[in-house]
Amino acid sequence: MSPQPNRPPRTLTIAGSDSGGGAGIQADLKTFAALGCFGMSAITAITAQNTLGVTGVHAIPAEMVGAQIDAVASDIGVDAAKTGMLGTAVIVAAVADAVDRHAIRRLVVDPVMISTSGATLADDATNQAMVRLLFPRAMLVTPNLPEASYLLGRRIARRADMESAAADLIALGCHAVLLKGGHLEDGDGDQLDDLLMTADGTVRVFSHPRIDTPNLHGTGCTLAAATAAQLARGDTLTDAVAIALDYVAAAIAAGASLRLGAGNGPLNHTFAPRALG
Repeated sequence: MSPQPNRPPRTLTIAGSDSGGGAGIQADLKTFAALGCFGMSAITAITAQNTLGVTGVHAIPAEMVGAQIDAVASDIGVDAAKTGMLGTAVIVAAVADAVDRHAIRRLVVDPVMISTSGATLADDATNQAMVRLLFPRAMLVTPNLPEASYLLGRRIARRADMESAAADLIALGCHAVLLKGGHLEDGDGDQLDDLLMTADGTVRVFSHPRIDTPNLHGTGCTLAAATAAQLARGDTLTDAVAIALDYVAAAIAAGASLRLGAGNGPLNHTFAPRALG
């Protein structure tokens, strides 16, 4: 697939709103724009948050989440989509139904469970619904190590554990898993390793320099959005992940010295006003 003349790649984010602008819908739309895509949104929850944490969450009715997806998919169309914070099991079911209804095949699922500040963003029922209903529909699932630990019921914190953990996540129904290594306890202190495994057992490890900065709020959202953007542009899954990881690494570097708020600041999403790759 390649974009048609006079029509940019169309990308949809199905996620929560971050009033602080560093994660969620806001980060996704910035990422889509930076990578040359037309971004659309279906908001699942409104959060009151800033760089210090989340102080309030209000879920949107599931019918309204589905209506937002229907509105944009039936008119503008969706080349790729990503999910972030979903909030309730009923919303997860509504999203799965809409994905089927509009035959959205290029779907990236970021299993958002805990915010950077430690706030719980999904309960057990929501997480179980995500595994049952969205993992099998996703082209890619992008958990970090704490999320993978929750999903598998065991602690995953060592580089040697990543490949077996990815295989076990595949066994839950995923077609491909990008296991993010930012929380590794025994990795190279100067390097970050992320592991991509597809259902046929193919493994690729991506390495990037670790950047010492508190401005990491929204990295997971940004990575999933960037991957969806590159899939919408026609890249293969492996190429989309590679470009997305490069984009996130560059956005972290560009935002490392930003001073926005007193806590975990955002990336600099708009450092690259055109698509990479």
